[in-house]
Amino acid sequence: MTEEVGAVTGELEVATRPLAAEDIMVTVRYAGADEWYTVEGSPIELGKASGLPPAKPRELHERVVRHLMTPGKVVDGNEQATSLLSLSPAGGEV
Repeated sequence: MTEEVGAVTGELEVATRPLAAEDIMVTVRYAGADEWYTVEGSPIELGKASGLPPAKPRELHERVVRHLMTPGKVVDGNEQATSLLSLSPAGGEV
């Protein structure tokens, strides 16, 4: 799920970029496209609140990608969109 266009599906590229000392921005785009979209729940605050280590960017990127590739819950026969809200302090850890 993205902030700008809602759900995106298909072959996507994921980018995790530092935004501030304790935050990372997660964006996606269709493979080879120019336009990047902000993933719902981004930016993610690093550290104790999210359980995501700020000192290991590669591990963090891989964890975010695994999370986004995990299918959402099926409700009334439809899969719910995946976001990063569960990685935020309010949503708890993945």
